[in-house]
Amino acid sequence: MYLGRSKRRIAGVAAVTAAALLAVGCGSSSSSPPPGSAGTKVTGGTVTMAEEPGAQPNWIWPFTPITNYSVYNSQYFQWLMYRPLYMFGNNGNSETVNYPLSPATAPVYSNGGKTVVVNMKGWKWSDGETVSAANVVFWLNMMEAEKANYAGYAPGTMPDNLVSYKATGPNQVTIQLDKGYSSYWFTYNQLAEITPMPLAWDVTSAGAKAGSGGCTTDTASAKWAKCKAVYNFLVAQSKATSTYATSPIWGTVNGPWKLSSFNTSGNVTFVPNSKYSGSPKAILAQFKEVPYTDLSATFTALKTGSVDIGHIQTADLPQRSGTSPVPATNPLGSGYTLMPFYQYSIAYYQPNFNNPTFGAVFKQLYIRQALQYAVDQPGMDKAIYRGYSDPTSGGVPAAPTNQWVPSNQTSNGGQGPYPFSVSKATSLLTSHGWSMVGGVMTCQKPGSGAGQCGAGIAKGTPFKFTLDWATGSTSAQQVVSVYKSDASKAGIDITLVGQSFNTVIGESTPCKPGPKCTWDALRYGGWVFNGPGFEPTGEPLFQTGAGSNSGSYSNSQMDSLINQTHTSSSLTVFHNYATYVAQQLPYIWLPADYYVEGVNSKLHNVGFNPFYTLLPEYWYFTK
Repeated sequence: MYLGRSKRRIAGVAAVTAAALLAVGCGSSSSSPPPGSAGTKVTGGTVTMAEEPGAQPNWIWPFTPITNYSVYNSQYFQWLMYRPLYMFGNNGNSETVNYPLSPATAPVYSNGGKTVVVNMKGWKWSDGETVSAANVVFWLNMMEAEKANYAGYAPGTMPDNLVSYKATGPNQVTIQLDKGYSSYWFTYNQLAEITPMPLAWDVTSAGAKAGSGGCTTDTASAKWAKCKAVYNFLVAQSKATSTYATSPIWGTVNGPWKLSSFNTSGNVTFVPNSKYSGSPKAILAQFKEVPYTDLSATFTALKTGSVDIGHIQTADLPQRSGTSPVPATNPLGSGYTLMPFYQYSIAYYQPNFNNPTFGAVFKQLYIRQALQYAVDQPGMDKAIYRGYSDPTSGGVPAAPTNQWVPSNQTSNGGQGPYPFSVSKATSLLTSHGWSMVGGVMTCQKPGSGAGQCGAGIAKGTPFKFTLDWATGSTSAQQVVSVYKSDASKAGIDITLVGQSFNTVIGESTPCKPGPKCTWDALRYGGWVFNGPGFEPTGEPLFQTGAGSNSGSYSNSQMDSLINQTHTSSSLTVFHNYATYVAQQLPYIWLPADYYVEGVNSKLHNVGFNPFYTLLPEYWYFTK
């Protein structure tokens, strides 16, 4: 998700072993709070948390399109009110499924991995309806009807791989698959996409009787006409952001929080859902998310004590030294505690392979290699991130440490196969028919033969493109500026256009070649493997036709390697895929920084999860 995801398969599937469950993360799936909690709990109180600049929530329905798909709409907004079928992460560093916080028990696999049974716990929605098998069927029917409009869809994955599904009891769903799949992958990257939806949402007009829309009982033979009508209504309701807090549709919740107030500027207030079936129940009286124009403004708010939790940009931190993840000197003083916030993420910018004027250039592997050689990740870590980042070198996060990382990603000090080298970038271009014209590399030898620029690249094409980047932090601006400067030394001319995060991801719809497919490259930050998919396989990002494959990257060998990770739990099979990603550069990798958060010293039991799982119901003040 905009800013994932060794398995072992026995006789086609079998249950995930405890070792496999723990290997991906640095914690357990327990719902218990992190260590270090102290003080006497005070019931009540209001916590204010600073939103990331330009990333205020703007989509409430968990069936989210790519243009709105971010952790700030899901984990930081939707999940507080609408629990997914399976929760992942905890109030700490766990990177595994969390069954205690989920409305369903662990799935049961049989028939060589072709049959999956999901049993619901019988939780309640706030309107009294049971969180039932019908709610799961409602979601699956919607996926069948509108998969092209769901960010998590990739061809061949759910719902394409479902032969059938039905409620085999009030609280049980049985799913038949087209073949045996790895139970780890299917749980972490398929069932993880499902969010049970109440019958209160199965309507086509405000005030209509719950379930009257008919999507829950719709069929393929009817061409999903009822689901499509419900979809159109719910999309319209999702776009009406000013009504979020007053809409009876969105007021039906099954999570620990419900929306009290919301405005389009990003001021969001949650209050406890007194009818929440799970545990723990919220201790706070209110949880507020508040907007700031940039991280400098967030830092000022922390310094003045006007916000309880906020991300401190590295420009406001001392240089990191030693092994501690936080600096020895606290720039906020004793009123705040500094805490690391690791993200299970990769950072990059995304080329548009279907851009009508520059897509043919991006499609050449040597071009992407030259672009990667121009990224000075060690220099950026030292000078910009002040030691609070790790290099990205492929499709698997380097930190926290995990078994999915292939050996070629750890080469060259973690930079992977293409460490910073302007000379290598230059040599690649000149050896493929480019030469300097007015300080910019220009194609002089068109064609697809040896020593030529490549198919579709005309003579005289300058190596010029525009990089749209998400504003809001000093470090983001510095990264793209340093990159532009280093790339220019190799004759690569990059125009930088800064826009808000929501604006940049709003551009990221995959597009067909043509005059409307205008963006060249996007830098919105990166991808956290926390939905759709928590195992870092590549179907959300790199598979041909995937909903989140904004740049329309397509490679048949990549597709094959991705598909193999779905059915085999062999770590070797996974590493074959991950090695290929690092070699092929579907994206251009950038350093992935971790956050240092300032937390009010009177606020306790706060945890920051690498999946961005936000659980303020664990938090409390002390006197």
